[in-house]
Amino acid sequence: MKKLVLLGAAVSFSLVAMAQNAFSPKINVTDWEPTTVVVPPSPMITQYLFIGGHHKVQTTATYGNAAGEALAKQWHDFLGFTPDDNSADLGWVSVNHEMVVQNDSIGDGGGMSVFKVKRDPATDSLIIVDQTLADGRQGKFFAVDFANTVGETGMNCGGITGPMGRIWTAEEWWRSGNGSIADRDTGDFTIGTGTANYPVSEGFPGFDGQTIKKYENYNYMVEIDPREAKAVRKQYNWGRQPFEGGTIMADNKTVYLGSDATPGFFTKFVATTAGDFTDGKTYVYKHDATGSKWVEIDNTDLNKMLNFSAEAVAAGATMFNRIEWVTNAGGKVYFTETGRDNPAGRWRNIKAAGAVYAPHHMDRAAAQSNEFGKTLTPDSSEYWDYYGRIIEYDPATGQTSVYLEGGPYFTVDPSVNQYPAVHLSNPDGLNTVTINGRDYLLINEDLNGTSRGRTPAGISNRTCELFLLDLGIQNPGLNDLVRIAVVPVGAEVTGALGTPDGKTIMFNVQHPSGNNPFPFNNSLTVAVTGWDKATIGLPEDAFAGETFSMYPNPATRTLYFSEQTDIAIYDMNGKRLKVYRNVKDIDISGLATGVYFVQNANGDTQKLVVE
Repeated sequence: MKKLVLLGAAVSFSLVAMAQNAFSPKINVTDWEPTTVVVPPSPMITQYLFIGGHHKVQTTATYGNAAGEALAKQWHDFLGFTPDDNSADLGWVSVNHEMVVQNDSIGDGGGMSVFKVKRDPATDSLIIVDQTLADGRQGKFFAVDFANTVGETGMNCGGITGPMGRIWTAEEWWRSGNGSIADRDTGDFTIGTGTANYPVSEGFPGFDGQTIKKYENYNYMVEIDPREAKAVRKQYNWGRQPFEGGTIMADNKTVYLGSDATPGFFTKFVATTAGDFTDGKTYVYKHDATGSKWVEIDNTDLNKMLNFSAEAVAAGATMFNRIEWVTNAGGKVYFTETGRDNPAGRWRNIKAAGAVYAPHHMDRAAAQSNEFGKTLTPDSSEYWDYYGRIIEYDPATGQTSVYLEGGPYFTVDPSVNQYPAVHLSNPDGLNTVTINGRDYLLINEDLNGTSRGRTPAGISNRTCELFLLDLGIQNPGLNDLVRIAVVPVGAEVTGALGTPDGKTIMFNVQHPSGNNPFPFNNSLTVAVTGWDKATIGLPEDAFAGETFSMYPNPATRTLYFSEQTDIAIYDMNGKRLKVYRNVKDIDISGLATGVYFVQNANGDTQKLVVE
């Protein structure tokens, strides 16, 4: 079951009516001396750094309007981080805005905001730094200027944090014509010279002077300079695709990229010179190719870059079902394949044109044949992919494999009291964080739907969860996931990243319900500091014997139980405070310091001391 809480914030709900009658409204706490569990204070500090529609961003002179300030756009998505190696400040945070609107001050389409942070020496929490940029803007939050540099931007979803803190934003939402762009200027766009409204385009070597339709100037990875809050260039030589994520390897030359489409293609760029991404070769992945699994697409031909997907199909590329974010660790590449419920209609014709299915989709279709009593392939109308997964790519072998499958799958939505304690649906955002020398994946959910057990029966909200997964675990399963946040109702959790020092994890809360109380009715950038002092997950020897017991996780204020059960919490006078249905752990960060009693469905009671 999914609770609606944000790391102990005051927004919560629980569906516990069925469990209320199992617990007395009041218990006698003087008749016994139960086992006592002490939970020390948590070192974790939660901050709401940047609130869409509330904080104001500093803007450049745009569309003939003077420089000034405007309310920040909403729908926060990607987070990028750029370390400051030249001062005591920590670095710059870049925030994508997926919401596409026209804005006289910020610019049309989506956008980005940036701000700088430093550490509070007393608490290690983050302090937002006042800045003065080279263009004269002063303040804390700044809108990235796309309008005066690269000819506007689209829906900004995922992105890339590269070596030396270089940042790219992904223009995901596919634009198929000028009528589908939120742009006041729909005239042709000339690379390197722009148009009357966009005269300062940075351009691109080899393509300068070529004219394209305005909508063809969308759907790229776009490099920005977070230090000066301005766009640098659109990465035309990586192809025009509905980009979501990407990652740059340690050589500072090799870039792996994913596109959010069905089919989505896995692509690669290799720079000629480390750090110069304007020159190199672009490839698409074909798992069944003889020899190298990468087929080159000529990135000096602008027409091929504008029609990259068609070129990929002609090359017989491997088809995936919505590639989202891409990251790397230990020389391996990981990406989320978020899934689409019934993808057959979207890739059947593409298969006929020459593209091929990823091997795991062929295997899944074969496994589903028993469910439907007939032989299935991925283009069968019955073929389903409700949950998605995480894919591992090994550059040494050139092969992809399923690293972690979403689920568990249900043909019928389970009731609340039968819902599994751990459940992963539609992983989307993906990143890595190193905490105390150990590498973890940060896995962000974005539910495609609520059917087939993605939420319990009768629960229609799409509350999403953020998980840590220890990359040192061999052959991980769902039970290895450690949930570290649940976001407010209506919201996607996305953008999760760790600061280089391993102390802070930041993430975004995207498009929460407007019915939530402030600030949980707006998009949020959240920072949680203290991970270097954290106890992550549950030690294997936490429970001994067969009796009901609890285990404290003081770093995250999670209380674990030796069995999955209904739970009631009583205050020191024996008055019932809360009831939880069918849980294996609960978040107690909202409990004030004091003495409590915890009772399970069998009436076993233990004393809880929250320090």
